[in-house]
Amino acid sequence: MPTPPALVGYDTSVKREHPPIDDAIRNLVSLAEGSAGDESTCDTCAEVILLDAEVDGLRYLLVRMPKLSRSRVQLSPREYEIVRMVAKGHPNKVIADVLNISSWTVCTHLRRIFAKMGVGSRAAMVARLLEIGALSTEARVPIAMR
Repeated sequence: MPTPPALVGYDTSVKREHPPIDDAIRNLVSLAEGSAGDESTCDTCAEVILLDAEVDGLRYLLVRMPKLSRSRVQLSPREYEIVRMVAKGHPNKVIADVLNISSWTVCTHLRRIFAKMGVGSRAAMVARLLEIGALSTEARVPIAMR
């Protein structure tokens, strides 16, 4: 269920100088109140126009954008190999030896993966991948647990 928008009190008894803006605010409030309980709107669906108004010759649109999905992280095959090995608990040096690349290259791959995923550590990276289901059961088992 989408989170209902926060509404600010609006006093209709006060005389306003800009009736078109008042009408736009009334429309916005009625739309927001009407869509608060609407379960047919989906946070991850297409964008929804909440308000389309013309004020003083200018057109204003209020659009509810879909939430960005965290599962949209696209990792290259090499990055995924590195993620899988990090999830197993391997240090950069071991990963570099297994993949036949330098430890500096592993570090560069990890920095790029962190940037793509919006995380700052190896643990946060693994936690996020577990959260979105991007790691297989085999990749989750640390070396010491086998």
